[in-house]
Amino acid sequence: MDGLGPPLIVALDHAETREARTCVSILESAARRFKVGSVLFTRAGPSFVRELVDRDLGVFLDLKLHDTPATVTGAVTASADLGVEMITLHAAGGRAMIEAARGAADRAAAKAPKLLAVTVLTSLDEADWARVSGAAARAIPEAVSALGGLAIEAGADGLVCSAHEVARLRAELGPEPLLVVPGIRPAWSTSDHRGQSRTAAPQAALRDGASWLVVGRAVTADPDPRAAYERIVADLEEFR
Repeated sequence: MDGLGPPLIVALDHAETREARTCVSILESAARRFKVGSVLFTRAGPSFVRELVDRDLGVFLDLKLHDTPATVTGAVTASADLGVEMITLHAAGGRAMIEAARGAADRAAAKAPKLLAVTVLTSLDEADWARVSGAAARAIPEAVSALGGLAIEAGADGLVCSAHEVARLRAELGPEPLLVVPGIRPAWSTSDHRGQSRTAAPQAALRDGASWLVVGRAVTADPDPRAAYERIVADLEEFR
């Protein structure tokens, strides 16, 4: 896969492999990158990822790895062998885990996949985050900055973050790290956002410094997914 085309990744948030295949078939002449998350990966397995790669489609494998350094090393190696472009892991796994993942990616026989660290899930708002992190927790923006900085220093290629933190992270980290933003929802979309608390319009996310935008049900749940995808691309043209 090359770097051309719109900065969009379509999330295949389907519970069944057949539905995901149908969506890809509808979109693949326009969309060139797709996200495979834990539900679809568990249902369809590595063979589905290979199927996409063999069709010259870029795969963002979103499994949010968070385990011991040795286990994450094995998972990154296995993911790289599938030919995926991007892999997610939790920044909260710590420096040693991320460094191990970096080493595994760099030793991959195929092209090294990009490592993207997840900071604070976009499903969490401040109240949720405080419950998870305890009474002394930093506010979400400060937590995202701390976790993001740690991940980049440890060797991650970029971060997965809310559009609400993109401008802050771009200012703090500079132009090099990839910033991949889920929860993208055009103003005209009538689809629900399935628990995403911190969503944004695509133009705003790009303006603030996002590298890639992940769009899901605004495309996949639309009666005409291809038309919805192309409408988002048209909305972004002024930023290209």
